Amino acid sequence: MTRRLFTAMPLLHSALAANDVLLGIDLFSVRSQGWSPFEHLDFAARHGAKVVHFSEIRFLGSLEDDHVRKVAAHAQKLGITLEIGMRSVCPTSTLFDPKQGTAEEQLRRVIHAAHLAGSRLVRCFLGSMADRQTAIPLEDHIANTAKTLRACRSFAQDHNVKIAVENHAGDMQARELKSLIELAGKEFVGAVIDSGNPVWALEDPHLTLEILAPYILTSHVRDSYLWKTPEGIAVQWTRMGEGNVDIAAWVRRYRELCPGKALSMEIIVTGARKFETLSRKFWDAYRNTPAWEFARFLAIAEKGSPQADPPKLEKEVALAKERRDLELSIEYTQKLLA
Repeated sequence: MTRRLFTAMPLLHSALAANDVLLGIDLFSVRSQGWSPFEHLDFAARHGAKVVHFSEIRFLGSLEDDHVRKVAAHAQKLGITLEIGMRSVCPTSTLFDPKQGTAEEQLRRVIHAAHLAGSRLVRCFLGSMADRQTAIPLEDHIANTAKTLRACRSFAQDHNVKIAVENHAGDMQARELKSLIELAGKEFVGAVIDSGNPVWALEDPHLTLEILAPYILTSHVRDSYLWKTPEGIAVQWTRMGEGNVDIAAWVRRYRELCPGKALSMEIIVTGARKFETLSRKFWDAYRNTPAWEFARFLAIAEKGSPQADPPKLEKEVALAKERRDLELSIEYTQKLLA
């Protein structure tokens, strides 16, 4: 992808108070662009980002020491702080990749890379909503994840790196992620709060924020739209300001609860994901969900109306839209903070 496609618009302002949130970009927002880490950083700098979140190793390109140092040097030249991430560290998760080594081996490699890059954290996750329906109970997946994290405790602390576990793809509700953090050790484990993923876990994003606030190390932020269907509830992820979960109030509350933390855009615009909440079998995966928590989620859906799925686009049009979805979301968020 050539640089002529970059939109040189300084959408983010750096003149924020010292204790204010730091606006950033999670590179999953531009996951389809095929850029090198240096191109990713240049794009982010053109948009004024002060934090760039490499949520997966593939965006970084390599964990080789020399490569990581070069990426870090380029980020420093641009005035950007790096956050480094990886995928599943739960050895029993459906998303864990054993071909890359044990969970502990993988996590140690990324902690080492984060240290070289100047990242104060490593993002990781348990799995996805599929792990709520496996023969292994979710509680055991949580215990196995905590075991991995505890095995890397000294290594992480020696490298001055904390481990930030995300509420990812409907794997855990806020109570469950809180229990994982406390089981592993909150002195070195915290949360990556994702404002979109709660709706994949039948949870009001505002409740997620209130529960996880004391543990938050960084964030992924996007908007969501919910509505009722004959079978239950449908959800979509949207650009910032186009959902119905009151993302403006969420951002303002995050700003109050998490001063100095990154508010990084992870913009993913999707079609409807439908949950058959009127089916008795559906609830096998959510038997520990308190009724009052689900009632908050349901109340949001009751305010929505059915939405059409985004149209399928030709590749170049889709790539341009992916960038534009991010740019418009940054503009909305900056105006909100101003």
